[in-house]
Amino acid sequence: MMLSTSRRRLLRAGALGGLALPFAGLASTVSAQGSTLTIAYNVDLPAFDPTVGASAVNPTIQSLYKSVFDQYIDQNPDLSFKPGLLTGWGWNEDRTEIFLEVREGALWHTGEPVTPDDVVWSLERAGDPDTGNPIQFVWSKVGNYRIDGNRITADVLAFEPTLFKWMAFLTGYVLPRRYFEEVGPDGFEAAPVGSGPYRVDAFERNAFLRLKAVPDYWGGAPAYETVIFKFVTDAVSRVAEIESGASDVTLEIPYDAFDRLKDRPGLAGVTTPVSDIAMIFLNDNDEIMQDRNVRLAAHHAINKQAIVDRLLRGYGVPIDTLQAPEYAAFDPTIRVPYDPDRAAALLAESGYGRDNPARFTIQTTRGFKPRDFEMIQAIVGMWRAVGIEAEIEVYEIAQHFELRARDALAPAAFYNWGNSIGDPSTSTGFAMFGPSPHSTWDTDDLDAMIGPLWGEPDEAARIAGYRAVDRYIAEQGYVIPLLQYVQPIVHRDDVVVTPHTANFLLPQLMRPA
Repeated sequence: MMLSTSRRRLLRAGALGGLALPFAGLASTVSAQGSTLTIAYNVDLPAFDPTVGASAVNPTIQSLYKSVFDQYIDQNPDLSFKPGLLTGWGWNEDRTEIFLEVREGALWHTGEPVTPDDVVWSLERAGDPDTGNPIQFVWSKVGNYRIDGNRITADVLAFEPTLFKWMAFLTGYVLPRRYFEEVGPDGFEAAPVGSGPYRVDAFERNAFLRLKAVPDYWGGAPAYETVIFKFVTDAVSRVAEIESGASDVTLEIPYDAFDRLKDRPGLAGVTTPVSDIAMIFLNDNDEIMQDRNVRLAAHHAINKQAIVDRLLRGYGVPIDTLQAPEYAAFDPTIRVPYDPDRAAALLAESGYGRDNPARFTIQTTRGFKPRDFEMIQAIVGMWRAVGIEAEIEVYEIAQHFELRARDALAPAAFYNWGNSIGDPSTSTGFAMFGPSPHSTWDTDDLDAMIGPLWGEPDEAARIAGYRAVDRYIAEQGYVIPLLQYVQPIVHRDDVVVTPHTANFLLPQLMRPA
């Protein structure tokens, strides 16, 4: 099969410690009316290399990466594709070769030009199984690169229908060959260099990242000279940051706080449906999740619309598959309805009930996404009503990635899945295919259905195949999709913020009013 990456590889280089760049201090309050923009951000930055380790496949960190590094192909806020460091790309007629056209005039933060050699080296490094790129199994499907001026051609070693989509997605970044080989991986972590709109000025782990604008950036100089990302993982603290004026922009706060703040004098708010979905992974390693009745009962017992209406104040869209409505394989006819009577009957078939409940642990973040912990509290209450007793275990998002890479998540684990390219392979495929480093479900029946779709050359057949997989997953209860998120952003009213459907919060898309 196409995917042979081990789960352990995802963790390699994922635990880097003690990094700190020169720190000159931060002002306690900074006005966006000046040249500095301060963002209260909801995650820390574990590592700078955007192509290896667990950070590389964390969708939430991509806003930080995209501020410093350029991707091969970029995306507009509506998720349509646009040129990045590549200005042209495509297949030959029989899809045995690809071509890439490299942008002229792009510069590394060292002042050296971005070259086709940098692009080839980045792609070859990404495809090397010893490098630690968690998407190596995609990048390794192209090889034998040839450079002619600013045009690159390469042979297709194994057809990958989503290759160019991946060039705008996780790990799809170009790095500077000469600089990286000169300083090595550790040196790059200590002093990262990209070609993006901002360069790294200072960094303190678990505290902040300070960036300086690149005035000669090929895409145009950013509006703010200095951008400070404060790492504020607690949602209540992010609310305090924006209320006190200590930060100019924040995101992912509780929706009641958003509604309260968005019309406050001096502040404004914006929401947009994003490509992230809330879901509950189920782990087939645990015996109780091998019981189809328990899995389906857990799904039927959840009143998703009530969660959206009551906890999220209407900000969300209930879903029953791992496809949001904007995804290519979304099928509205696949339904797993709220039916607590059906849930109780299924549990009774397996000998469970309120007097003898099915027991397992569910893991969740707390404050990473709006009302994430409260959502799981509500779900646990709904489960208890039908005969499931679940113990809640709180973890940080970084721990989720570590546990998932080792296939060591609890029987149930809450997560937000990001899929900015909207392809079913990067939702259902990677989340549910056993050999994938991102999956917690590993059974032959499902792998046999997903496996042939990785290289399916007929696009209509590929999409239809994934819809059939989604229907089968719903029938078997292999995962519990919950809802499509709506991203809340609150900002000073003298800052213009452009929201991004990929759930990015990009300072290069902000400007003074």
